[in-house]
Amino acid sequence: MLNQILLGGGIATVSGVVGFLISKKLSSAQFDIFVEQAKAKAKVIESEAELLLHKASFKAQEIEAKAQKKYDEAAEDARKGLKDQFRLLKDKEADFAEFKQTELRRIKSEASKTENLNLQLSRTVRSMEKQKEDYVRRSDEAIKVLEEGAGLTRDEAKRLLLQKVEEDSRSDIAHIVRKYEQEAKTEGQRKANYILAQATSRFAGEFASERLINMVHLNNDELKGRIIGKEGRNIKTLEMLLGVDIIIDETPNAIILSSFNLYRRAIATRTIELLIEDGRIQPARIEEIFEKVTNEFEESVLNEGEQIAREMNVTGIHPELLKLIGRLRYRASYGQNALAHTLEVANLAGIIAAELGGEETLAKRAGLLHDIGKALTHDKGGNHVDLGIELATLYKEDPVVLNAIPAHHGLEEIKSIECAAVCAGDALSAARPGARREVLESYLKRLKEIEEIASEKQGVKQAYALNAGREVRVIVNAALLNDDESSLLAKEIAHEIETKMNFPGDIKVSVIRESRAIEYAH
Repeated sequence: MLNQILLGGGIATVSGVVGFLISKKLSSAQFDIFVEQAKAKAKVIESEAELLLHKASFKAQEIEAKAQKKYDEAAEDARKGLKDQFRLLKDKEADFAEFKQTELRRIKSEASKTENLNLQLSRTVRSMEKQKEDYVRRSDEAIKVLEEGAGLTRDEAKRLLLQKVEEDSRSDIAHIVRKYEQEAKTEGQRKANYILAQATSRFAGEFASERLINMVHLNNDELKGRIIGKEGRNIKTLEMLLGVDIIIDETPNAIILSSFNLYRRAIATRTIELLIEDGRIQPARIEEIFEKVTNEFEESVLNEGEQIAREMNVTGIHPELLKLIGRLRYRASYGQNALAHTLEVANLAGIIAAELGGEETLAKRAGLLHDIGKALTHDKGGNHVDLGIELATLYKEDPVVLNAIPAHHGLEEIKSIECAAVCAGDALSAARPGARREVLESYLKRLKEIEEIASEKQGVKQAYALNAGREVRVIVNAALLNDDESSLLAKEIAHEIETKMNFPGDIKVSVIRESRAIEYAH
């Protein structure tokens, strides 16, 4: 049994050894196969690497060739551009050299002409001097002949000649003066008639935006649409009732009311402001508010007229006239507020009448009513003087008032101290500097025209427009004009200003002739 076991163990051992040897042999063979396979793959990789390296080298050569080509092309372009620049520079140098030569020739030619002109001028001067000497010599000879023939000395003949010239000149001057005075009177009458024929207040077009519009502020631009209304019904109703133009444009938060009638414009402004506050903007409400505002304004102008009469201590004026006095606040003439002008005239007339021994209160009354017709010119039309006379006659005013209304425009003779005081006050109020406004541009233009008219006259050295254009001061050359000629020059300048220009009031022309003798004591 033991033997069998040992035999089985030996066999197993031998089998294991044999199996191990066989397995080792097989593993060695398989390893050799793996080595061969690895070597084959390495060769393949090496071949691929060589192929890639060859391709990369070829690509690099191709890129280098392209770069070299671009470099050559850029270099060639640069060389061509440089050649063009050099050629252009040479052309400019040639042109400049030609221009330089041309200018040098022209300068030489001009210099030669100038030299010839100077030579001719010198010859002319010498010739004129010679002619002057001949003239003086021949004049002396002629004078001697005349003295011998007439039996008069030179001084006596000169005195007689000047006397004759003076007589002839005096006649001509008198004729010219009479002619200019007649023309001045005719022109003055024409201008007066033109002023009296104005149907409405005269406003300068340059400042129409200042005198003819009111601006109403809006809280937001949505209100513009409500003011216009559906299919424009609201704005049509407003313009029909108020009698003004309503301008709705891109101006933010505002609309513009335009009218030459200050009274209607004030009513329109207040009506629209109340409509905006109320919020109900529709035709029926517009009519209601307009009627209410109109009544308020009628009451306010009456109250203002009554207050003015009380302050002036003037009693017995009819309520309708008091209402018209209040309405003068909404009337302007030449930019001057009519009510302010009326109050100023009334106060001035009262002071002047009191100083002259007249009745102060009556003068103030006439001053308050002298322009009362202006309150109705916008509504009725016509001349404010005629309207004023009609009103004063209707309400049985004092004869002094009836006289002052036409007299302050020179349409009737002054019949009393009080009327004279009103006329003087009206002239002072209208003509004082700053009373009647003008646009700066038109003001400066008028002053310039006045100075130019005076400066263009012969013998005038300087001319200055002074006192807001109401006086022009002219300084003349004393060596060229004498006193008589200076007086005549003043009339000529005044006449030309009247003919060529339109202006309010009068312009005083002052001609100054001054002769100075200056010496120094050492």
